[in-house]
Amino acid sequence: MLALRTQALAGRCIAKRALVVAGQRRAAVAAGRQAQLASVRAIQTIAQTDRDTITRLLYSIGTKREVERYLRIFSSSSNPSQPAKFAVIKVGGAVLEELDELALSLSFLYRVGLYPIILHGAGPQLNDIIESEGVVPDYIDGIRVTDAKTLQIARKVFLEENLKIVAALEKLGTRARPITSGVFTADYLDKDKYGLVGKITRVDKRPLEASIRAGALPILTSLAESPEGQILNVNADIAAGELAKELEPLKIVYLNEKGGLFHGVTGEKLDVINLDEEYNDLMKQPWVKYGTKLKLREIKELLDHLPRSSSVAIISAASLQKELFTDSGAGTLIRRGYKLFKHDSIETLGADRLRQVIRDRDPDVISGYLTVTEVMNNIQKTPYTIYGDEPLDVIAIVSHPEGETPVMTKLLSSRAGILNSVVDNVFNAVHKDHRRLFWTAQADDENRAWHFERADGSFTRAGKSLFWYGVQDVQEVERNVKEFEEKGRIDRSYLPVGPPAPSHRAPTGATGVRSYSTMARRNVPGSSRGYATAAAPAPSTERKRLAVIGARGFTGQSLTTLLSNHPYLDLTHVSSRQLVGYPLGEYTKAQIKYSALAPQDVERMEKDGEVDAWVLALPNGAAKPFVDAIDKGTAERAGAGSVVVDLSADYRFEKDWTYGLPELYGRAPIRASKRISNPGCYATSSQLLVAPLLPYLNRGAWPHIFGMSGYSGAGTLAGATDPDGRPTTIPKVTPQSLGGGVKPYALTDHIHEREAGTHLSTLLGGAEPMKVAFIPNVAPWFSGIISVLSMPLSHSIPAKELKELYEEKYAGEKLIRVQNNVVELKDIEKKQGWVVGGFQVHSQGDRAVVTGGLDNLLKGAATQCLQNLNLALGYDEYAGIPLEH
Repeated sequence: MLALRTQALAGRCIAKRALVVAGQRRAAVAAGRQAQLASVRAIQTIAQTDRDTITRLLYSIGTKREVERYLRIFSSSSNPSQPAKFAVIKVGGAVLEELDELALSLSFLYRVGLYPIILHGAGPQLNDIIESEGVVPDYIDGIRVTDAKTLQIARKVFLEENLKIVAALEKLGTRARPITSGVFTADYLDKDKYGLVGKITRVDKRPLEASIRAGALPILTSLAESPEGQILNVNADIAAGELAKELEPLKIVYLNEKGGLFHGVTGEKLDVINLDEEYNDLMKQPWVKYGTKLKLREIKELLDHLPRSSSVAIISAASLQKELFTDSGAGTLIRRGYKLFKHDSIETLGADRLRQVIRDRDPDVISGYLTVTEVMNNIQKTPYTIYGDEPLDVIAIVSHPEGETPVMTKLLSSRAGILNSVVDNVFNAVHKDHRRLFWTAQADDENRAWHFERADGSFTRAGKSLFWYGVQDVQEVERNVKEFEEKGRIDRSYLPVGPPAPSHRAPTGATGVRSYSTMARRNVPGSSRGYATAAAPAPSTERKRLAVIGARGFTGQSLTTLLSNHPYLDLTHVSSRQLVGYPLGEYTKAQIKYSALAPQDVERMEKDGEVDAWVLALPNGAAKPFVDAIDKGTAERAGAGSVVVDLSADYRFEKDWTYGLPELYGRAPIRASKRISNPGCYATSSQLLVAPLLPYLNRGAWPHIFGMSGYSGAGTLAGATDPDGRPTTIPKVTPQSLGGGVKPYALTDHIHEREAGTHLSTLLGGAEPMKVAFIPNVAPWFSGIISVLSMPLSHSIPAKELKELYEEKYAGEKLIRVQNNVVELKDIEKKQGWVVGGFQVHSQGDRAVVTGGLDNLLKGAATQCLQNLNLALGYDEYAGIPLEH
């Protein structure tokens, strides 16, 4: 308790110090103000300085990584069209008794550029006035019965409390706007039973958004109006829930004076409430009544409406910074949750489902150290139990041969599993079954503090940390580790065992501490591939040389333009028979003229080590003579041979070549490869569309994809010469030849249909071939592919959770963007990445429809090629690629 009080005090001190510093700066600048323009510049400088100062102060309540991650998440959550997406904060009436504390916490957020929606109650204040007039407040089912006199007093009290909050904020230099009407429209809840109490039927978010756009925090009451203009009283918890349903914010926070919900018998704080498992039993408890019962009922209704990853945090005003900016969070977390399972066989869980989790999250697979098949085989070498939750957000696998100490061999969590503390529930289930346990994690695991808090001891060696609980004697630890290594149950890197680290468990008390903070949604930047991630090697800065064969077409032109911005990779040779002797106009780092490289020239250059990498931008069927020449030159070359990236379809099905789609099939294989086949444009979009939904695929049917591509994808022809006699390139298909319409082609057996199916099969574990039905069309715009996926489902998924699958799968991918709306040409034309959106589920629940798109010359060809070159040559993956910010 002392530690927790110290944390709360630290949070208050941080807020006060930050605001004092900010106020001193504003006063100094105001005193020196000489002109309006200078004033504006000074204020802008102060705002940034305030933000920097407060950000540094936040480091005292959380790690720098935590603080910066959450600031980045929250800052990017809102945009001019949707400014109210950060947070809904419901302030209980009792919290208003400590107004200074509340104002400091809210001003803290304002200083870092965050604008929560504040909705407050005033129950205790209203009761004081009513009781002073000799009237006893009347409640039914936790709802205040409201007659005309009570409503008259309530309106006055709400207005007074609202203005107090605004005044307290303005006193600290935080702009705030009182909003006492115009947001909620309501009908009578039950006029005969409750009187003038409303049931909200509509939420108008425009006043809230207008306030934020004007740079002011919106402060609103829970009073509503009927369509006829009658003011109606609405419980503040209910109003906050309706507001959250409309806004779907990143955070939903209820502030109360106690800092959480407490058990009515034991007095202990409830750290986490999983509604799916606990709600019915909880509502039957005799101590759950009146306002508590109403609050739980309304929160359940709210969370049933929102995505399953949503949650509500009930905390004190003093804990607001800790809840928002640390992984530990504060108060009571309420979420829907899932019931946990445990299975003693892979078949009971489903082999395909487990393969998908391992492929996506296992650091040994992602790094290329093991294959999925090897991991699956290793699991079955000893008796084991698989723990997890129904959507497989978390999987834990414990090896427990009879008479031996158990080892948790895998703990694989999605980002949602971490943010919603599912990983804690699964670990607790493991702990309940095993009184002692060993497990390992990467030494640089971003969640290593979580492991330390649950271990009695640990030590790190060779880049991995070994953890254990239930064993206190170091000699016993060493005996166990020796036995593990002899039997191959853990890596041979931990002996001899050094002095054990002291217990890293965090102090616990009545308030408890959650291990991870709560996020209402999953769009979180960062890796989606696992609970422990393998570190990539440091990027190279060595200058290297590249030759491009077949640079006359649109893809070659796009690639040379990108290479002009590459900091380390220099284009030294470019080959085109038609353009020999002419300068390469798209490349700006050096003056290069086209040459006509024959296979024998390529063999000699490779043998002599003239280049470090080759790009073959040739038509299908034309690459082999040049690949053979490079192979011959490599055999006679001193040292390692060059990297080859082929843009045609010639090697996309060859086992000796690496298929270069890093967002799906990993970076490690590309880094280790010298022969890389660049995916096709349609095939790239198709696979990225299908992959997140594979666990839900109805195996009796196969995905259908309707695709439309700009006419640049149809190839080029030699055109007339320009005035200088230089040959020109023209598209094979033009808008005129299409008559302004769309033309289907290759209606069956398109090469990209086979390509997408072949490689997606590997994500299914190779158990059966994957088929994709693909119908391509050429459209009257120059570049850009729009793909529409119709995916047969084995079971229904809510549309909102459908979007979350893509956010989860592609979290942290810099060239992938997930949006709400269907993908349009403006979203992808001349853009470097892939975009997905328009998530819909058929009314019968058996089919999902999703749209995706990319520029066929960029992410569909040139940008993808440069990604693969960068990885294979040791550069930063995105070097030379202009990223959207």
